[in-house]
Amino acid sequence: MVISLIAAGRRVHHVLVDQGSSADVMFLTTFNRLRLSMDQLKPYVRRLYGLTGNEVEVHGYVELSTTFTDNLSSRTTNIRYLVVYAPSAYNILLGRPTLNRLGAVPFIRHMKMKLRSLEGTVITIVSDQKEAKKCYENCLKTRGGIFSITSKPPREDGVTREEIVRENRPEVAEGVVEKEIGGKIFKLGQSLSGELWNQISEVIARHLDAFAWSAADMSDIDPDFQCHHLTMDPSVRPVRQSRQKFNEEKRQVIWEETEKLLKAGHIKEIQYSEWLANVVLVKKANGKWRMCVDFTDLNKACPKDSYPLPSIDALVDRDSWCMLLNFLDAFSATTRS
Repeated sequence: MVISLIAAGRRVHHVLVDQGSSADVMFLTTFNRLRLSMDQLKPYVRRLYGLTGNEVEVHGYVELSTTFTDNLSSRTTNIRYLVVYAPSAYNILLGRPTLNRLGAVPFIRHMKMKLRSLEGTVITIVSDQKEAKKCYENCLKTRGGIFSITSKPPREDGVTREEIVRENRPEVAEGVVEKEIGGKIFKLGQSLSGELWNQISEVIARHLDAFAWSAADMSDIDPDFQCHHLTMDPSVRPVRQSRQKFNEEKRQVIWEETEKLLKAGHIKEIQYSEWLANVVLVKKANGKWRMCVDFTDLNKACPKDSYPLPSIDALVDRDSWCMLLNFLDAFSATTRS
């Protein structure tokens, strides 16, 4: 889909709406035509790769005021463009970061893109089919047009993508130091600087009530605050799974985990159950057992959720500019920074 927009006060045509691009890209030729100074560019340390697998030269990034309009309504926002030097039939690639942030919905079949203005009206931007066809023909002529840009390393002959990612991935700090915060023991990485160590400690101290060390720490949750209900198909008959037998080790684990949930008030015993599901024990990497419930039959009776969780690419794009990445392992009771 090819549209036009207003960037830095000038109308820019040949803008490709690319849902496969992990970045908003402005090509160097477009940057120069907008009469922008190279002094406005800020350094960009990460790498970008084109659809063909070749690394794209990035000169830096620039934040420009960008306006989307259908001549009836408009919306203006600041977009961070990566300025790259690469042959392309397009002037700008509008990728997932901006589309997700604005809540824009492209309709490829109808060649339209819709988004809401700040006043709540719907802005409908119609794609120019003639310009789109012309750009596509120019890409075929040059054979160098870049349709999509990704921050993932390309696949090379004899080297798997996983190996390349492993080489460029920052290493997680192995050494940890225990520190008491608010009467609780936390483990922080040894490689953290003193200033960062204090900042993380302050954040933990302010939100200490958000951490739980056992199921008993999350008892007495008010149903008026959060309560989930299952929407089920009334035509589906309840399913009672046949009882499965476990060995002595697994029975002991099931009894211990069930007792924890009973004491915390998360579950309660009933005498006449319409639905009956077995528990499933899964071996964890540390050798311990994780208890799950086989809700396969129950899931079949529930309609599909029309609004699933955000896709992983949207989550990654939202956090791509953060300087600190934190891993939370709820089952191992550890947090790594």
